[in-house]
Amino acid sequence: MALYLNKLSALLDRIAPKQSREFVIECKPFFGGAAAYANGKIFMSLTKAGLALKLPEATRTTLMEEGGIPLKYFPKAPIKKQYVVVSNRLANDETALAERVKESISYVQE
Repeated sequence: MALYLNKLSALLDRIAPKQSREFVIECKPFFGGAAAYANGKIFMSLTKAGLALKLPEATRTTLMEEGGIPLKYFPKAPIKKQYVVVSNRLANDETALAERVKESISYVQE
């Protein structure tokens, strides 16, 4: 769990420094991994399932067309309908990922 928490915190330090001035961003343990919260609302998680973002339907559809998959925290668990596990390509492109993180933070604040 600490590994996921450290990885997620370090990633957000690199890609979301501006958002952290506008929102209180915290990382906490979550389902054996870690989750990121903006003003107390979850927008991102990093678990065995992968790096997942909470996003509007149109963006989720686009990301799934680009290799993302629906989020399930456990094999027999239901799909988390507002989340998508991002593709490795997006997860490794910090510039593009930063834009999606920004969108996710805005989405959960609505």
